[in-house]
Amino acid sequence: MSFATINSLASQKIPFLFISDFKGKKVEVIPLSELHDADIEFCIDETYTSVQHPYSLDIAPVSFSSYKKKFDKVIEKIKSGETYILNLTQPTPINTQLSLQEIYSLANAHYKLRVRDEFVCFSPEKFIQIEQNTIHTFPMKGTIDASVVNAKEKILANTKEMAEHVMIVDLLRNDLSMVATDVKVQKFRYTHQIEAGDKILLQVSSHISGSLDKQWHNRLGDILQTLLPAGSISGAPKKSTVDIIEDVEEFERGFFTGVFGVFDGERVDSGVMIRFIENTQDGYIYKSGGGITLESDVNAEYQELQDKIYLP
Repeated sequence: MSFATINSLASQKIPFLFISDFKGKKVEVIPLSELHDADIEFCIDETYTSVQHPYSLDIAPVSFSSYKKKFDKVIEKIKSGETYILNLTQPTPINTQLSLQEIYSLANAHYKLRVRDEFVCFSPEKFIQIEQNTIHTFPMKGTIDASVVNAKEKILANTKEMAEHVMIVDLLRNDLSMVATDVKVQKFRYTHQIEAGDKILLQVSSHISGSLDKQWHNRLGDILQTLLPAGSISGAPKKSTVDIIEDVEEFERGFFTGVFGVFDGERVDSGVMIRFIENTQDGYIYKSGGGITLESDVNAEYQELQDKIYLP
């Protein structure tokens, strides 16, 4: 399957699910009428009801010294001008008594996807939405534990988080400008709550939109291909930053930080595949991370990487 398949199906107004890896090199496209044969489950529900469950994950986090070596490499690349912001992620071995299917059923999230016995994700982050010839994206950048006193005020006033968010908003505004006109920031830096296991996190997002021509269905695959990798989980400038990611992270992201979504015949809704558990030969791996800028603190970033390992 390819982005050309997406163009073809969308031009015929045939509803389908699409799944792309981080760099848009591996793409699955399944007409919704054939989904029951594919052993794939998905749910896109912005108004999901959060249900408590008794399960947690046992984690064996990457060592601080190992993480710091990679963090320091990123800082060197920033100082040399090769990148301004880079999303550094790492794999963490986890143990759980649950199957991927059970994890999918229990998890509470806006975007949920299980692909066979390969991986499951439960993501809070939107990629793009298209409705009535308007394309929307909602970059998320900036997280804080909601239990911190004055958490909302602190995260919004944090100069490091502000700089990081501004860079990603600017990147995504430029990305949308490659596929749309009249691109503008509708809402800048607002917070919303995310349930993260036994914690509540505040996540900072913005809303950017642009106008598409009435025939956008015919080029939906081209639009997706142009926008990948997603800016919020790569960095800026995108091309050189992706090259650095491959060099520094030392693991294969695969479908982690890729995107999945649905074209229902008229509109598109899609999410970025963060909060991600992969089934490997060595057991379950949870992949997570966060944005690094020149002002980043290695201890805080290491903690954020672990805070994002949870079963919602």
